[in-house]
Amino acid sequence: MNMSQLHALKGIAAAALLACALPAAAAGYQQPPANILKAMRAPSLPGPSLSPAKDKMLLVAWQEYPSIERVAAPYLKLAGTRVETANRSKHDTPGGYGIAPCAESFKLVTIPGGKETAIALPAGACPDAPIWSADGKRFAFANATRDAVEVWVGDAASGKIRKIPGIRLNPMLNDELQWMPDQKTLLVKAVPAKLGAAPAKQAAPDGPNVQEADGETGQSSTYETRDTLSSRHDEALFDYYGASQLTLVDAASGKTALLGKPAIYDAVAPAPDGKHVLISRIAKPYSYVTTYERFPHEVEVWDITSPARIATHHIASQPLADRVPVHGEPLGPRDFFWRATDPATLLWAEALDGGDWQNTAPARDKVMQLKAPFTAKPAEVLRTTQRFAGIGWTERADTALVSEVDLNKHWRQTRVVNLDDPKQPAKLLWDMAYDNRYADPGSPVHRTLANGERVIQLDGDAIYLAGAGASPQGNRPFLDKLNLKTGVSQRLFRSDKSAFERFIALPGKDAGSFLTWRQTPTEAPNAFLRKLGAPVSADKGEAAFASSETAVTHIVDPTPELRQIKKRLVKYKRADGLDLSFTLYTPPGYKEGTRLPAILNAYPLDYADAASAGQVSGSQQTFTRLYQYKYLLLAGYAIIDQASFPVVGDPKAAYDTYLDQLKMDAEAAVGEAVKLGVVDPDRVAVTGHSHGALMTANLLAHTDLFRAGAATSGSYNKTLTPFGFQSERRSVWEAPEVYRKVSTFFYADKLKTPILIVHGSDDANPGTTPLQASKFYEAIRGNGGTARLVMLPHEPHWYAARESNEQLVYEMLNWFDKYVKNAPPRAAKTAQSQPAPAQP
Repeated sequence: MNMSQLHALKGIAAAALLACALPAAAAGYQQPPANILKAMRAPSLPGPSLSPAKDKMLLVAWQEYPSIERVAAPYLKLAGTRVETANRSKHDTPGGYGIAPCAESFKLVTIPGGKETAIALPAGACPDAPIWSADGKRFAFANATRDAVEVWVGDAASGKIRKIPGIRLNPMLNDELQWMPDQKTLLVKAVPAKLGAAPAKQAAPDGPNVQEADGETGQSSTYETRDTLSSRHDEALFDYYGASQLTLVDAASGKTALLGKPAIYDAVAPAPDGKHVLISRIAKPYSYVTTYERFPHEVEVWDITSPARIATHHIASQPLADRVPVHGEPLGPRDFFWRATDPATLLWAEALDGGDWQNTAPARDKVMQLKAPFTAKPAEVLRTTQRFAGIGWTERADTALVSEVDLNKHWRQTRVVNLDDPKQPAKLLWDMAYDNRYADPGSPVHRTLANGERVIQLDGDAIYLAGAGASPQGNRPFLDKLNLKTGVSQRLFRSDKSAFERFIALPGKDAGSFLTWRQTPTEAPNAFLRKLGAPVSADKGEAAFASSETAVTHIVDPTPELRQIKKRLVKYKRADGLDLSFTLYTPPGYKEGTRLPAILNAYPLDYADAASAGQVSGSQQTFTRLYQYKYLLLAGYAIIDQASFPVVGDPKAAYDTYLDQLKMDAEAAVGEAVKLGVVDPDRVAVTGHSHGALMTANLLAHTDLFRAGAATSGSYNKTLTPFGFQSERRSVWEAPEVYRKVSTFFYADKLKTPILIVHGSDDANPGTTPLQASKFYEAIRGNGGTARLVMLPHEPHWYAARESNEQLVYEMLNWFDKYVKNAPPRAAKTAQSQPAPAQP
């Protein structure tokens, strides 16, 4: 019996078991009621893609839900990638968590006038996000058709688009389409000519698949085992589908020039001078335990002055890195990047602590530099005490921002440096916990140079910073001007308390005018041009200048029926005094004082300190849109949304007190919602996705707060993810009791509260494989619990298809109506016992 036959028999057996376990259901996909279905199928809202010239923007609307036919397209799992065999398009988003959406429409908008030009996109295809040329004259985009991924170029003056003939992109390993520094030429990864047919799978194996451990210690993270290779045939397929031909394409004429020979290229990055290109090429041997990022790589710089005669400069040979410490870094050169202010200067980082955060070292990383013509020895330009986190180049060569992070303390430092003068001391700019949202200074505002390089915009000695503006009242985005020499900061703009308005860009050299994206709970998001006015007297944290606004876009509300939904920020305290918050949604027509059935949704987050854990996140002033469980608002449920569920403690032992804190979080949230007079304490449900699904299962097993739960794409037995999960870095052998205690699987005999378990049958996340759902369901069923298992065909970690999402809402509504809304009153609550978990 071959493997395909064995899998088929297993599938038949599993189907038979499920048929016996569940009552017969109607054939095909199910749908929620008409009012919910109407909202789910409403047109999507567009978002802005601004030209680097700041004189135009593209409003891009994305397909809300693709069809199940698209989600079910045949694909291969190859070393952490998913590639569709028919057209070589990517079948996943970064991390393998979903299906990349298609653009439904492009609309060109002039700034400031707001003139709109609809762009006629290719019919029946799947356009990707537009990529602007630095001069703003053109934009390019990839377009997936039935049998190819094409290249299209648009003219920003007319809005007309055209296909570049003869090019089939290979997006499997990214960097497939980018502008060269001349902004007239595209650098693409093309499918090589004359590849022939894909390697055929033999009817019988040509031998066993063999792996061998040589006694060397060293762990690989759980999350590195995503869609790994498993056979010689897989290796041949990786070679076939991963191969690409680097090609220069003249955007005006379509003329092409080949660069080098076909190979398996992943990272490809032109130097600012346009004459050199950084190339990362994957080499053998491959690994069956990790993804292609950890495969051996040859890193080179090519001089493409004469494409027909390329001069190659070898930079580094990166060996197979299949034993990288959890949350660590591989040894040797890594993270290569160009210096934006130099014609051709290459930099990279190297670990000095063995790449292991558990090691103590005076400096964790060093940064090396090598200038053209790349024949000298690389020079060390700086060291970081903690892990190097990148360099932000400004418009001046003598000013750059270097960041480093301490993962053990959740800490970040940023310094102003002059890499050309080692004697000039670095100036500490920020030194803070990166969990501290209230103190977040924001991110530097960039502009695009003529050669396409993005740099931090300077105004004399000052930079501009745009941030989320987290506060105890919710997020209020801001724009600041910070003098790097004096440290003096001015707040130029802050979103009004009654709206959510975020900065988009500076059209000019200063902040005399700037673009924002504004929305309220009842007003759809739109672009506005603000003009800075005179100084005003302002409280701390508020804008020190007046500003006026002019609408640039006029996007209309696609779902006016949702404006009757009300939401409010609710703040409260946990039993130990920790500040918490949630957003409370009430359904259309709600009358104050009426107690409703409610659904609590949360996602536990890890924090190193209590002060950061208690901070409010998000905003109640955003345009109200619904998603999955939120659609149940239209069925009369209240939603306790984004409830704070912090797990506070030393990151080195993040989950020692996970369960106790989880229960405190839930008790506080439900208690506050009941105290408000909105929620019926006897009719509360809980739901969560991924790590939130584990939370859901644990709350049902260890508290009596909820009448039912819905867990989507969860992981319920952490011993199946032995090399770390979430922020837990210890292996199961280092912390066996922690792994068992957080795993609801070992409490399945005590879980009697009804639970709906939903999972995508093609989930690529190694922490939440479909096996987690099926085994958890079997454990509950075998112990006499009440559960329903819904496996969504072809779906990844995040459910994509319209049919699947409609099924999900249907399942949640029926489950909660039966076990929560219409359930008979239960007896007085009694504390559930919490026995020690069973041994795995």
